[in-house]
Order: sequence, then C-alpha cells, then structure tokens
Amino acid sequence: MTNTTSLILNRRLALTGLLALPLSASLSSCETMDIGAIEGILGSGVLSQADAARGIRAALDNGIVSALGIVGREGGFFNDAKIHIPLPKVLGDVQNVLSKVGAGGVLSELETQLNRGAEKAAPVAKDIFFDAIAGLSISDAISIVRGPQNAATTYLQEKTTPRLTSLFSPIMENALGQTGALRLLDQVTGDLRNIPFAPQLGADARTDLIGHGVKYGLGGVFYYVAAGEAAIRNNPAKRTSEILRRVFGANV
Repeated sequence: MTNTTSLILNRRLALTGLLALPLSASLSSCETMDIGAIEGILGSGVLSQADAARGIRAALDNGIVSALGIVGREGGFFNDAKIHIPLPKVLGDVQNVLSKVGAGGVLSELETQLNRGAEKAAPVAKDIFFDAIAGLSISDAISIVRGPQNAATTYLQEKTTPRLTSLFSPIMENALGQTGALRLLDQVTGDLRNIPFAPQLGADARTDLIGHGVKYGLGGVFYYVAAGEAAIRNNPAKRTSEILRRVFGANV
C-alpha cells in the first residue's frame, strides 16, 4: 500500500469514526476533549478542515437552493401564511384611515406588490447566500453537527444577516420598483396630504418599506432553509450525496 493510499484510508476512517458517533457518545467525548483539541487532531493531517466542514456547507447549499425555489415563484411569499409579508405598522394604520374614505384598496395592492417584490428579489441573491456559507469554520461545523435541527441555519442567520441585509437591500429596491410597490407608496403619500388629521408618511417612507421587505424576505428564506436542514437530519432520503450521508447518517 502506497503512502498516499494509506493516508486517504486513514482520513476516511477518521471521518467515519468522528462523525458516526451517536449523540450521547459525542457529548461524552466533549467532556474530555474541547473544540480546540479536536481542531488539533484534525489539523494534524488526518482530516482537513475543508473536509470536516464540507457536509455542513452541503446541507446549507441544498437548503438555500430549495428555499429560493419555494419563495422565488409567484405566490411564494404572498400565498404562504408562514412567510407572507404584511404592511409595516405605520402603513397598516394608514390603511385604516384610507379605508374610511374608500381609498384602502391602494394599500392592499401595495401589500401584494411588496410580496411580489420579495419573490423577485430572493432568487437574485443566491450567490450572496452561497458566499456567506463559504466562511464556515471547523469549530462552527463541529458544533453545528452536534446541535439542534436548525443549528446550521441559526449559524448562517446570526453570522451573515448584517452583510446580507446590506447586499440584499438594493436588490429588493429594484424588485419593488419593478412591481410598482414604490410607485404605489408615492401615491399613498400624496393621498394622505389631502386628508385632514391623517397620519403622514415621513421622508424615509421608501427606505422604511425597502428595509421592511428585506427583513421579511430574508426571514422567509431562512424559514425554509431551516426546514430543509431538519429534513436532512431526520430523513435519510434527503441525504442526496455521500458527504451528507457520512455527516448525518448516524444522527449525530
């Protein structure tokens, strides 16, 4: 057996042994070996950092593709009660005022086009999500494998939301412009000027609407990423690659 073949075999055996431990054994091992110690073993040449985190990245990649397929179609947000985007509170208050004078329909249409904007924007941001996944570290990966059903999604959400918000905002703004949501908002703002005692929208109304769409749009994507992660952890049929079967096959 050549040195190269032997090294490959050792790596495979090490990965199988590390990731095939049942949860109870994994937690017991944690009592005597912390993440730093595990990193030392993995860094010694038995297993590379990239290989150890690859399964988690694959799970998140699959989750992103699936989630964007669900939310990025017509009705993906609007027709789904779990992720439907409501109007911001101030616009909901305005809707009550306009309804009294028979002009509430424009706000209903704005809500529709806000959801349509999120449906258009989410698929455009696919590469942003993939880039966020690429930075997963070995210590994060080990914690995620041992974590709850949404551990990988929670990690991605906590680590990347500020950056994703910044990058996703212009995409959402463009989508809201395409659907007519921003035009409808301008119409509402103009209508309110002619209604005594009606709540007025501030100069930042557009920015506020875009930010609202971004917040709920990202939330909808993460909702379905979490659902995909749970499916991979609980359903062997969802482990569609060798690395997913190796990492999640023992329900670690």
